[in-house]
Amino acid sequence: MTEAAAGMAGEGGGAGAELTRAREALGLSIADVARQLKFAPRQIEALEQERFRDLPGRAFARGMLRAYARMLKLDPDALVGRVAAHLATPDNTLAVASVNFAIPITDSTRRTNLTYVALSAVMLVVIVAVAIDWQKERLRATRLSFVSAAQEPQGALAPDRSPVASEAIPSAAVPLKPVGAESPAVAATTEGGRRLVMRFERQSWVEVRGRGGKLLMSKLNAAGTERQIEGEPPFRLIIGNAQHVRLTYGDQRVDLAPYVKVGVARFTLE
Repeated sequence: MTEAAAGMAGEGGGAGAELTRAREALGLSIADVARQLKFAPRQIEALEQERFRDLPGRAFARGMLRAYARMLKLDPDALVGRVAAHLATPDNTLAVASVNFAIPITDSTRRTNLTYVALSAVMLVVIVAVAIDWQKERLRATRLSFVSAAQEPQGALAPDRSPVASEAIPSAAVPLKPVGAESPAVAATTEGGRRLVMRFERQSWVEVRGRGGKLLMSKLNAAGTERQIEGEPPFRLIIGNAQHVRLTYGDQRVDLAPYVKVGVARFTLE
């Protein structure tokens, strides 16, 4: 009788043989099981041959046996019960040693862990780069240029005014219409503040904050609607789908195009 057969007959009442049969029925090799359970192949062989003395402590052996049984869809309690006589005696020396015992990790597992670490590092670099780029964009967009409605080719309906923003945009950049042609009832200013008028050609999410960071508007606006916001400048705006939004500040049409990035415009109106 071989050592493996003697172990199965003498120490475990066939529990190891049942593990072997279940594994083979699933078409798994010992190496396959070792990879899935993150154990060494020699430890899987020790479980199947019920050579528990070759494992690092009886408590550890019980845990390995339960994990193996669950993987094979066997009853772990029943299997442990069949070898309980060989695992019940306390083994304090080996139990203490097992705390410091390093569970063998296969090369494939090590490579997988290294891949996760590398991917995490790449993701962190990308996130940092995006955050830096976003911050730079905010600094560039802190002042917005817009064109006076008095430059409308069809005829000036309002007196020419100097741009409120710090950078000038050529009048030919965007075809303009007099403010009064679309909304004759909208006043340039309100008592104690200024008025913004937004017309949405497509659905757009907008956030507007006034002096001191006061939230004046934060909502999703449907296509074909118009919103009027009153408050004290400076106004800080974030406009989604900005290429389909028409913004008027006082009697001047705001040119959003130079400040749109990935469909979103961020800027400040003084």
